[in-house]
Amino acid sequence: MKILYALAVISGTCIGVGFFALPYLTFKVGFWIMLGYFVLLGGLAILIHLLFGKLALKTPDFKRMPGFARIYLGAWGQKISYVSTITGIIGALLAYLIVGSDFLAELLIPVLGGNSLTYALLYFAIGTLLIFFGIKAIAKIEFWGIVLFFIILIFFFFQEKSLLNEANLFSLPDNSFLFLPYGVVLFSLWGATMIPEVEEMLGEKKKLILKIIPFAILIPIIIYLFFIYLILGLTGSETTESALTGLKSVLDGKMFSLLLFFGILTTFTSFITLGLTLKKVLHFDLKLGENLSWLITCFCPLALFLIGIKSFIGVVSFVGGVMLGIDGILILLMYCKMQIKNKSSLIKRFLVCSLVLVFLFGIICEIIHL
Repeated sequence: MKILYALAVISGTCIGVGFFALPYLTFKVGFWIMLGYFVLLGGLAILIHLLFGKLALKTPDFKRMPGFARIYLGAWGQKISYVSTITGIIGALLAYLIVGSDFLAELLIPVLGGNSLTYALLYFAIGTLLIFFGIKAIAKIEFWGIVLFFIILIFFFFQEKSLLNEANLFSLPDNSFLFLPYGVVLFSLWGATMIPEVEEMLGEKKKLILKIIPFAILIPIIIYLFFIYLILGLTGSETTESALTGLKSVLDGKMFSLLLFFGILTTFTSFITLGLTLKKVLHFDLKLGENLSWLITCFCPLALFLIGIKSFIGVVSFVGGVMLGIDGILILLMYCKMQIKNKSSLIKRFLVCSLVLVFLFGIICEIIHL
């Protein structure tokens, strides 16, 4: 059960808001190019997670990313890790606010009226209250919400498979979008933050983490490909950035409302979980007051939303391509530092450190592209 739970924790961390953007991006770049992204970035993600797993096995327990950076890279590494962690979580919270409020508005405007901003503020207000009071049971609700969401999708697949048009998967690629999947796919395959926690969770069997990691990354890839096939096969050129809203013209009202409800549930619980995580980082690690930590956690994403940063795919791309790219570089540098201490071969260290250039290239291209 420990092994299964460890597998679920890493896979569940990967499966976040990013998967809603994948069908739209696949329509823009074509299925084969998107599959290529999953193969290349999936391999890279497995490698980075394995290296971080090896770091976790060699490092004293009860450390997280900034703690690892402090041990192996010193104060500068810890500071960079704090910046990437805080900025990345704020960006992810903004993405959840954008897409979650979009689902809420789509569900309630036909019934209650109002406009999108009203439901964005409602979504935000309820979420911030739960973050303020620190609802701890939300993590379990988050996990089972995602499970139920995909069970409904499987049920829907068997019910509506006669409507699927496989030709929708093979649209002509739009060259202006060719790089855009990079950040979103990386975001959707990243669960490194949970590696130290899973290593501690396994106890005496902690070395099994290196066998668990490849499967924990492959499971989300299989789920994403199924989601892309289902959504794109149904909506084709009508596919929207947030995937579910494009199903309105295909589904009957009850099924559409049910999918929207579980879409809201999965985004909302993740919004709260991430908010609680950032609040703890600010309060316990940076020693900020609890109320100030709550204000920064909740109102930074809202401020960005209100000034007009509402591009769901743009936000997820930035977090994945830039912030997680920085995390990837830190993990590689830490691993190289560990190998120097262990007097490992120069060739091995060179090959690992050369991957830093891949992330640097991705960061530069992501910034230029955005």
